[in-house]
Amino acid sequence: MPTPSPAPTARVLIVGAMLILYLVWGSTYLGIAVAVDTIPPFIMAAFRFLLAGSVLLGWTLARERRSFSLPSLREVRDASIVGALLLGGGMGMVALGELTVPSGIAALLIAMMPLWVAVFGRVLLGERLPAIAVGGIVVGLAGVTFLVWPFGGGEGFDLAGIVAVLLSPIFWSLGSLFSAHRARQPSRPLLATSIQMLAGSATLAVLALLGGEWGAFRPQAISMDSLVAFVYLTFIGSLLAFTTYVWVLRKAPLPLIATYAYVNPVVAVILGAIILGEAVTPRTLVAGAIIVVAVAVIITARGRMRSPAGTGTPSPVPPTDRAAAEPTATDPAPGPDESFGRDGSSAREGASPASALGQHRP
Repeated sequence: MPTPSPAPTARVLIVGAMLILYLVWGSTYLGIAVAVDTIPPFIMAAFRFLLAGSVLLGWTLARERRSFSLPSLREVRDASIVGALLLGGGMGMVALGELTVPSGIAALLIAMMPLWVAVFGRVLLGERLPAIAVGGIVVGLAGVTFLVWPFGGGEGFDLAGIVAVLLSPIFWSLGSLFSAHRARQPSRPLLATSIQMLAGSATLAVLALLGGEWGAFRPQAISMDSLVAFVYLTFIGSLLAFTTYVWVLRKAPLPLIATYAYVNPVVAVILGAIILGEAVTPRTLVAGAIIVVAVAVIITARGRMRSPAGTGTPSPVPPTDRAAAEPTATDPAPGPDESFGRDGSSAREGASPASALGQHRP
């Protein structure tokens, strides 16, 4: 059933919450670009989610005290897999890619996450795809090609960086689909999210080791700008935006919440241009418009396919398993920090907002 219309005071709070998601998650791409300027990308992300996950776990233990019950091994395992995919793969690739790819371009490429959810949902799970959604996928891929081709020189971009950024929503979509269809996670969102973040941090620490980052890391070389960006990403991008997202999931209709997927890239492009001086060329504007329209078409088409009586309201199936219906936070991405339902839009109560990250809650 559609979410009831909120009272006037609640509407004001919902508008405020959506503005936080628009601005904070849109700004995390800028924050990552500044943070990785002097902090190795995997190390930066590993410490970010270690701190955020520890805070959430500590808060959960302090709040529940004697009523706290340990999750099952299955719940810990599945939450860890989701965290490794969303945060280790998804957020790690964003941080790596933004070493060479402008933050606004990265945001536009990551906005394609619903496209990959649709593609892998069809390939791996046999989900139906409306013809219009297929058209949206084709248009979206054309927009991405137009945006990033050719590589090197002129308006071209570094190939390795582009590949890393393109891998991010792929990992994110795989983690979201596993969360929605296979995973059994703790029913308490903060606990599920904290496990995801800590597992993601461990994955990122291993990637840092494999990439030789630990041996070359010099804490004294970290600039104040990078340190401030790191703190912002951890406490504002992950914790504040996550708690806001969990609240708004229970108060606002899903179609409204899903709009952050279209607004975040716009915010990221504007901030990148104003603060970092990133070029906004006619090609970027045209390709960005194509990508945003394609994402809107995919989300709307798949949402209507699942909505009752043609209401157009996405089905509130969480990315974690209905039994563990609660969001888990990562941003971005998408956060990230949050999860998506089967239609590629944010999942409602019971989802794990960590797919959030960071859409891609970065």
